[in-house]
Amino acid sequence: MISLNDAAVIAEHAARADAEGWLRPQQQTLIHERGWLRMLAPRAVGGAELPLPEVVRLEEAIARVDGSMGWTVTLCAGAGWFAGFLSPRLAAGILATPQVCLAGSGAPTGYADRESRGGEAGWRIDGLWDYASGAPMATHFTFNAVLREQGEPLLDAAGNPRIQAFVVPAALVEIVPRWRSIGLRATASHAYRVAGQWIHADHGFGIDPARACAQGPLYRFPFLPFAFVTLAANVAGMAHHFVELAQECIAHRRNRFGGQGEPLIEVPAVRALLDSTRASLDAVRERFYARLDATWDQVVGGAPVGIEEAAQMQALSMEWVNASRRAVDALYPYCGLYAAREDTPVNRVWRDFHTASQHALLTPCTSTGQTATEPL
Repeated sequence: MISLNDAAVIAEHAARADAEGWLRPQQQTLIHERGWLRMLAPRAVGGAELPLPEVVRLEEAIARVDGSMGWTVTLCAGAGWFAGFLSPRLAAGILATPQVCLAGSGAPTGYADRESRGGEAGWRIDGLWDYASGAPMATHFTFNAVLREQGEPLLDAAGNPRIQAFVVPAALVEIVPRWRSIGLRATASHAYRVAGQWIHADHGFGIDPARACAQGPLYRFPFLPFAFVTLAANVAGMAHHFVELAQECIAHRRNRFGGQGEPLIEVPAVRALLDSTRASLDAVRERFYARLDATWDQVVGGAPVGIEEAAQMQALSMEWVNASRRAVDALYPYCGLYAAREDTPVNRVWRDFHTASQHALLTPCTSTGQTATEPL
């Protein structure tokens, strides 16, 4: 899904980007030249509006080369998808921004106080949000906020505080550099603050097919399955990369307890583990894409994604993530101390994988077999 030349550019700069904590200029240029951050935005307002299965395969392919690059593209392109839920006028203005990039967070860790100004309805925003992947190149930020009026939360029909999504230009945002994870370092997923800034009411939006302003099938695809499939493809892409690098490590090691000191990869049990691990990942991947393709065809045909279809898509996403976890954890002990060195590719991929798979949406609920659905 990506060219050999593009993969080479990504790979060439991955180690330095990891060390420096942000994507290299060459990687950023590639992202913008390929239009990857516009690929989920409506065509009518300047996006590419690519089919979701095509986008997910592309995101997996990038993550197979470098986790930080894949994660940044996925999260920022995913925020670009929100353009389908904005007024066309506002969405077109955002997409017209040179080298447009939307970053953000779904946790409702801020407030929006209703406030009119000059006869225009709007909101006064205050809050601090974490984990905005791609923050240094963001031209706009998205976030969820609790709605208030005169300091009191606005309540929904069930009596719960109302939460709404917003988008604001980066000029209203202060980046708070506190991303210190062991992996995905080059995503620069820093926190950000909006302090008492007023925005027009049309900067608020709802992520719901019933409230979409764009009419394409992308915007009839429910948010949770959308989030699951894009995140799972990233995590699995990193796992596939790890398996490749683990095999290289194992091929260079000797079996110190086998008498003849034969290559570790020739030990039958080790070879069987490698083969079964790869086969397991491939099998889940095939079923994942078969379900995604079928669900997408259903949406293109005009049918909604029902509760059962959404649950199947989410379950397959988690099955792929869990198979990836088992694969990485099973092979790592055979890679030796080389894999523990911070400056090696296999260690970087291991760190990226274990950081990405900690995303709140991918947390396994062991008591139910289901998955937590905290805000992104």
